[in-house]
Amino acid sequence: MPKKKLATISILLPDRQKQADKLQKIFTREGHLITARLGINVQPVCIAHCTGLINLVVEGEASKIKLLEQEIKSVSGVVVKLVKF
Repeated sequence: MPKKKLATISILLPDRQKQADKLQKIFTREGHLITARLGINVQPVCIAHCTGLINLVVEGEASKIKLLEQEIKSVSGVVVKLVKF
């Protein structure tokens, strides 16, 4: 059995309203890998075209984490950073 790895994935959303639905579908489908999620409103009083930041803590096989990272990167406009431990 492959060893589980721990990692964080930071996601910058330049337009939170436009990108949130696509990301939520990914998070729901891959929820078994996500152990914690923190959403940050970078511009708390913003109404439209707001920047958002999401930090995920994930645990699973390295290959599954990499696939999750790639799937998140496929959402147009997001910036993704993966840190493995």
